[in-house]
Amino acid sequence: MHVFRNYHRNIKIRIGQIFLTDMVAGAIFPFIAIYFANYFGATITGILLITNVLISLVVGLYGGYYSDLIGRKKLMVLASTIRMIAFAIMTIANSSIWLSPEITFFMAILITASFGLDGPASDAMIIDITKPNERKGVYALLYWSFNLAFAVGGILGALTFNDYLFELLLTMTLTSVASNILIIFFISETMEKSETIDNKNVLKQMFNSYKNVAGDKLFILFVIAGLLIQSIENQLENYIAIRLNNDMPVQEIFGFGVSGVEMVGFLKSENTIIVVVLTVFITKFISRFNEGNTFLWSIAIFTAGYVGISFFDNVWLLFGFMILATVGELMRVPIQSDFLASIPTDDKRSSYMAVYGLVFNGSMMISSFFVTLGGIFSKETMSILIMLCGLTGFIIMKYIMNDLKARRDA
Repeated sequence: MHVFRNYHRNIKIRIGQIFLTDMVAGAIFPFIAIYFANYFGATITGILLITNVLISLVVGLYGGYYSDLIGRKKLMVLASTIRMIAFAIMTIANSSIWLSPEITFFMAILITASFGLDGPASDAMIIDITKPNERKGVYALLYWSFNLAFAVGGILGALTFNDYLFELLLTMTLTSVASNILIIFFISETMEKSETIDNKNVLKQMFNSYKNVAGDKLFILFVIAGLLIQSIENQLENYIAIRLNNDMPVQEIFGFGVSGVEMVGFLKSENTIIVVVLTVFITKFISRFNEGNTFLWSIAIFTAGYVGISFFDNVWLLFGFMILATVGELMRVPIQSDFLASIPTDDKRSSYMAVYGLVFNGSMMISSFFVTLGGIFSKETMSILIMLCGLTGFIIMKYIMNDLKARRDA
């Protein structure tokens, strides 16, 4: 891993800015469904949240397209400003002088959409300013910052969301202001030139741009494999959480009784702690080995960990398999991100990143579908299905490995 001080200034600032932004997200969005359910009911809340995701998807495609035309920083400034204003209005709408769940929902849409707007631009910016031989280290640090931010934000949100929502939102607003200042005054543009936009043919131009991206067979296979692999991790909050709640008997850990629901929380905490503590060490360690073999082994280890979690009920076995899954995750993410950075063409980096952003939402759809399957099939069958997702992702990655290396070397 290259020395941090040698990285481009934008990277150093982005790590701090990502921490602030993701801490905000971690403090608010894991709990926002509870807020809306209290006011609108569970059924309406589900519809609202799906609407939110769909809007974010569409905005992400626009963001990816325009970032390749007008530059990265402009989109990042716009998105960050939208977040800042939306948080300020959300704060006022949950104050002692005004309470409006409806306004809160619309502001939540704006905030989620803003992440879709600047996500492809910020991802493309990292590719713009990193050298191939330093990307693994950069992505490891970004991943570490993201997980630490979500851990801090999650703790902050859990302690304050119910009883101190106004104070929490006010803190998040001030944090958004600080994040915006970093972007506006300290981050520099990284795209060498911008183009004139023909507003009369925007949709046609977007279609042609994404049509070219969809025609990249290597990239599409990479996305499909990534989607299948990511869906395994999402099982922890979906099928696995429900299974442990229904099947795991209460067990004692150091004299304390632990139920299935509590075990899910412990497993998520274990995952985050291992990521925060071991990211740099594991990234350095795996750099000694052949990256292609390491990447494939990481998928196998990661899959084995979650298959074990999906099958066993013993708390110590669950803790052990989560260690296995998290180590596989830490081995995989920097290499996968490095390969991803080598795929896009220079003129469509943000468009590629916008399409790759569909991996998260697509994987959530797959893991949600597994919840339905879990009500039909036994846990043995479900564990086999989870294993097949990982195995299919493994086979696809093995199939395209030489092409991935060739694309990066070129």
